[in-house]
Amino acid sequence: MPTAIAVTSDDLVLPAPDRHTPGAALLHPPEQHDLESALAGTSALLERHGHLVALVPPWLPRSTVQRLHTVRAILETDRIALLDIDLPPLGTALLARQLRQLSVCDFSPGIIASAARLLSHYIYAGALLGSVAKLDRVRVPVGLGAHARSWSPSAQFAVLAHPTPHLAKLGSSGTGRTGRGGSHGASHAAHGAAPAALPAGPDFATHLTFARGQLASDWVAAELGPAWQVQGVMENPLPAASPAWWGTPKLVEFAAGIPDLSVLYQLVASVRREQCRWCGLELIGDRCGFCAAPLTAPPPPSAATPASTGRSRP
Repeated sequence: MPTAIAVTSDDLVLPAPDRHTPGAALLHPPEQHDLESALAGTSALLERHGHLVALVPPWLPRSTVQRLHTVRAILETDRIALLDIDLPPLGTALLARQLRQLSVCDFSPGIIASAARLLSHYIYAGALLGSVAKLDRVRVPVGLGAHARSWSPSAQFAVLAHPTPHLAKLGSSGTGRTGRGGSHGASHAAHGAAPAALPAGPDFATHLTFARGQLASDWVAAELGPAWQVQGVMENPLPAASPAWWGTPKLVEFAAGIPDLSVLYQLVASVRREQCRWCGLELIGDRCGFCAAPLTAPPPPSAATPASTGRSRP
């Protein structure tokens, strides 16, 4: 059986693009399943699939993250990878689907787990927002002018959170100048000026997924998709975590990523494979997805620092 790819809510499971892509495993939060049920369910997944790769975005409730680590600790297994992936909710769902696609290929569990960081760099995640007044400045810088314009009932903002933060206020007709490839520098339109330059899209073939909140707009499908020259557009229900992540329920969230399994496969296969110095699994990149050990050992202690005896886990 292929490596199991897990998420923590069913609204992060996008439809499979073909009949070969398996579904996602669901790791229920503490308020839905008690610890005994969580242990039994996770044990059954390991029994069936051998290894489990779970996406753990930072916006998950603390209790859910603690439950995941508790289950792994009690089971005393090194076959569960808990991956810290910093993407918005719909982008997280898109990454989970890409990992589900790769899970049926001839990659080892270690390669699939460490491929998550690689694939996340090729996901363009953003939203059309009716307000940026509560948008976290750590995620996307918001100027005072944009905050002030957020109080306008007709305000709309195009925001790209990943891979490069970008914020632009749309024109009064809900339009702006878009592009594909090139610079991602932020540009803000002054009052009465031409529409702001929207975030440049990916310079590779993508499929666009979007989800509507409480904002009535067809801008993502009608304007952004054609401007980014996407190969297809699919609407999906809005993840429950999206309004809190974006700071408003007035939004249309979107995420663009590589849809073709052959391209995903070539992308991962082209990266040099290494062996984890701690657990022995294969990996790509600079860190193991299962034990989190870095590819290279840390530098030895300096002469002024007493050397530690014994080996400690990274």
